[in-house]
Amino acid sequence: MAASLDWYGCATFRLRVAGLTIFLDAYIDRVANAAGTGLTADDIDECDWTIVGHSHFDHLWGAERILANTAARLIGSYETVRLMDSAGVPEDRMISVAGGETVDLGSGVTVEFFPSQHSCVWSQRQMLQSGDVCLGDLGVTWQERQARMAELQTFLLTEMSPDAISHVLGSSAGHSSRGDGGALVALLNTPDGSLFFQDTSGHWTGILADLRPDVAIVSAAGRGNIDGQPIQGSLAARRG
Repeated sequence: MAASLDWYGCATFRLRVAGLTIFLDAYIDRVANAAGTGLTADDIDECDWTIVGHSHFDHLWGAERILANTAARLIGSYETVRLMDSAGVPEDRMISVAGGETVDLGSGVTVEFFPSQHSCVWSQRQMLQSGDVCLGDLGVTWQERQARMAELQTFLLTEMSPDAISHVLGSSAGHSSRGDGGALVALLNTPDGSLFFQDTSGHWTGILADLRPDVAIVSAAGRGNIDGQPIQGSLAARRG
């Protein structure tokens, strides 16, 4: 059977390859009036592995139910595993990685993990589109970034519908101020070729420079982060 890749919205994909079903991220549920597949994580009854790029709710939430309904194992950052442990996922069904590890998924499939960067969400006073040109914000300290994130969160809670606010608060239960928990990118090597997976628009150039996957899933939302600094210009126009 040929490999297949199905998109579930946001950064969640289902890869079927070499007889394995692998979820890349796990966020499937949506607010009632938001576009989606019509499915929830509770509907997933076939999964061997779940690979999570970072621990924000719109990437991780749902993994605990996928694992409850299947025999799948989860691979993610130490913060991702901590959150899933608090949600009741058995520790022996999870693998913590920080970048530099290669995990054997069976059936001739392996996955290499690399440290990455989250997009510069903190640089936006409201959520910008990928074509918006953004300049500046270089050299901003951690403390200043935290203050700006608080401004963005206030904006979102003011502008979002009550249903959306309820969805975000419910899906973020148990999460902490640790944020993304350390973003990762993954390179899956399979009998049918290689696949690169990135679920937020940031990276270390030195780490990605020599990767040559056959297929790449590349995040294209928010303000990009290159080597710890926000891109100058627009994400849509950025090259390299």
